[in-house]
Amino acid sequence: MLSFSGLALRRSTTLLFEAADFKVFGGQKLGITGANGCGKSSLFALIRGELSADQGDFSFPKHWAVAAVEQEPQLCEQAALEYVIDGDIELRQTEARLARAESEQDSMQIAGCHERLQEIDGYQAESRAARLLAGLGFAEAEIRQPLNSFSGGWIMRLNLARALMCRSDLLLLDEPTNHLDLDAVIWLEHWLKRYPGSLMLISHDRDFLDAVVDSIAHIEEQRITFYRGNYSAFEIQRAERLSQQQAAHHKQQQSIAHMQSYIERFRAKASKAKQAQSRIKALEKMQLIAPAHIDSPFHFEFRAPTALPSSLIKIDRVTTGYGDKMVLEQIEFSLIPGERIGLLGLNGAGKSTFIKLLAGEIQAFQGEITRARELRIGYFAQHQVEQLDLEANALLSLQRIDPGLSEREIRGYLGGFNFRGDKVLQAVKTFSGGQKARLVLALLIWQRPNLLLLDEPTNHLDLEMRLALNQALQGFDGSVILVSHDRHLLRSVCDDLWLVDRAALLRFDRDLDAYPAWLAQRKANGQSRTATVAGNSQKKRRQLKAHTARLNKIEREIASLNTTREQLEQQLSVNSIYDESNRVMLNSTLAAQAENQERLNLAEEDWLELSESIETMLQEPG
Repeated sequence: MLSFSGLALRRSTTLLFEAADFKVFGGQKLGITGANGCGKSSLFALIRGELSADQGDFSFPKHWAVAAVEQEPQLCEQAALEYVIDGDIELRQTEARLARAESEQDSMQIAGCHERLQEIDGYQAESRAARLLAGLGFAEAEIRQPLNSFSGGWIMRLNLARALMCRSDLLLLDEPTNHLDLDAVIWLEHWLKRYPGSLMLISHDRDFLDAVVDSIAHIEEQRITFYRGNYSAFEIQRAERLSQQQAAHHKQQQSIAHMQSYIERFRAKASKAKQAQSRIKALEKMQLIAPAHIDSPFHFEFRAPTALPSSLIKIDRVTTGYGDKMVLEQIEFSLIPGERIGLLGLNGAGKSTFIKLLAGEIQAFQGEITRARELRIGYFAQHQVEQLDLEANALLSLQRIDPGLSEREIRGYLGGFNFRGDKVLQAVKTFSGGQKARLVLALLIWQRPNLLLLDEPTNHLDLEMRLALNQALQGFDGSVILVSHDRHLLRSVCDDLWLVDRAALLRFDRDLDAYPAWLAQRKANGQSRTATVAGNSQKKRRQLKAHTARLNKIEREIASLNTTREQLEQQLSVNSIYDESNRVMLNSTLAAQAENQERLNLAEEDWLELSESIETMLQEPG
């Protein structure tokens, strides 16, 4: 058990939180939420021994192994697979002892080491590491490549795989989905649900939190408040608590006003002076109830596009790619104003390639692209963030786009993105990843596009900013094409889903909840880039057929349970259900939600085990 008692933590002179009292039990999965800068990552640094508590303390069993994702590995020639296996520290220690024992010909030590390797599944270490890497999107040919051949985003995936490789008692994950695409996020989600240890997870992905955690520790107003249930349950409980807090605050303010009025009226009267003094002391001792702070620091919307032509873009039998490599072939696509499309597909299938083709960053090898004369594209991608002028500030960055703007107008606009006061004059190079992403979005939105191309726009954005972006996109009059691992954003924004697969672009005729099942079927058909059919024996074909039939049955069950979940969440979103008169209905609905979630968890676990069995069968020879 990890225990926090009266804990206070500062960074420099800033108090992050105080009086934190909560416990994390073995096997518990805790989500840590709160605005950027509130102290989430500092809490992890405290647990790792990199910071000391300013007050109070925390403890956990000495025998616990703690795993976390390294941020800055030393790039070298070591193979990716070996780097990941290094995450199992006891395995490497046992291997080192075995090597010494063999050099010394110590038969007792040799036998003991082999026995320990058997106990810790050491002989399957390479297979375990390979499965982790495959789940996180690495091709079989890539896992033997040296570390220094990978880009930053893939290094982060390697670091994540290395942390998962550790047979830990406590796993600390800080925004693990930021560098993943949707299929890797889905894989990680299922892996974490089966993780037997304690998990502390920092994430701004509400669907990911909903699926993985069973409790929430929310940092707000320099306090950590503990909630039972997943993120959706936390939102309901927090809304109710804030409502009660606001009512208590209003009642207390009325009491304070009455007491102050009495003091002012009778302070000078000798006959009432004593009573007035007693009320002054009562006011001084009164523990003030803070007003419920629920306002977001982000307030912005898309300005109306300057033009909305009847057809924005048309693609006719286009083939494209990079150099001699063909990525998309003979694709057909057209877009009119108001269409909102989410792009799905395996990692490397060509989603970003399609976005770049629309943006004009790459050209067609063959075929024809027709763009409306009035087409104005707002393109957000990671390289857009990297191309910001690091020496400029936010004010200058916007002024360069629109020189006619006054400083007052710029400050008013950027304030909606939480760039206020001296922050607008601060050099971009001092900004965090989330602040840079917010600035790019601010610059993009100001230019009044009629087509938004958004390639993973939520990386590094906290929940409040994601919500603000979501709400702004609801009122956008133009068209949106979105690639995102944030399923809540995809569900909320997109009306249609398209799939990039095997160099083709086609409509995905099911909903987003069916996409994990599509991934499993993709592997079952042997079309995953990491799964190859090694044998075609009659017995294996029968097994695959039976497994696939069961997989389809589970998919239908999951779809039905998801529908029920949405219906229950809709019932719980109605304020009147929390009235005292509806207490029986509320308890019944919450019980039904818990039962449905349990059945859904079991079905998803069955789905994952079965899909992994199918993948293993496909990879085995014969």
